[in-house]
Amino acid sequence: MADEERHVKRPADHLRVLDPEREPAAIKALTHPLRVRLLGLLRMDGPATASELAARTGESSASTSYHLRVLAKYAFVAEAEHRDSRERRWRAVHAVTTWDHEAMDASPVGRQFMGEMARRQVAHLGELVGWYEADRAAGRLAREWLEPSGITDLMPMLTPESLAELKQSFEDKLEELTARDAGKERAEKVAVVFAGLPIVGRGAGDEGAGGGPAGAGGPAEVAGSGGVDGSVEAGGPLEVSGSVEAGEATPRRVRGYTHD
Repeated sequence: MADEERHVKRPADHLRVLDPEREPAAIKALTHPLRVRLLGLLRMDGPATASELAARTGESSASTSYHLRVLAKYAFVAEAEHRDSRERRWRAVHAVTTWDHEAMDASPVGRQFMGEMARRQVAHLGELVGWYEADRAAGRLAREWLEPSGITDLMPMLTPESLAELKQSFEDKLEELTARDAGKERAEKVAVVFAGLPIVGRGAGDEGAGGGPAGAGGPAEVAGSGGVDGSVEAGGPLEVSGSVEAGEATPRRVRGYTHD
């Protein structure tokens, strides 16, 4: 039995593993920003109609309906149980999309997909921060969540082996805590993002090397000001029937994955 299968208990259809050699058309279809967003909404909020998704995204019903049909063509979404005969509801087929970085990097379609997905995850993180701040301002967030929540932005010096160990430790701990909190009344859905991005070939005066978003002094830690626990899915950001169940495990030993 493979190491991943031995350590993780999850539904067989929990993951959609993308293969750039076997399904380049499906990967190319998923690079469209609205399709990625629609898929993420179905995974987070559950089944919906094209009209409901149009209202959430500011798009027309014709546009969301078309893109949902494209997603269905490549088995990312499927028809859900209908409330009545007048509506067509859609659900996400898988909870998480996964891929292997080396396989994707060897394919032009795969490289484009990884770039688009990274940008979508960053945009999704911005949305999550907005939701978090709105909940906090409105008093919907219990005070016990304030201290552990937030974003951490650090730039340690690590070898490839150490970064791999850090990622594995993160995945191991997340799986352990997810299993421990399954079914607890106090458990809430938490957006967890992990980013390990080597920055090479940058001079001290280059934008983004010490003087970039983290500040002129180098890495910054922002506690309590973000909507994501500062480690990193999904789905980054970011991450389906619609949503991930409370007891489902995080994808294991898959180099890239997203909630979207």
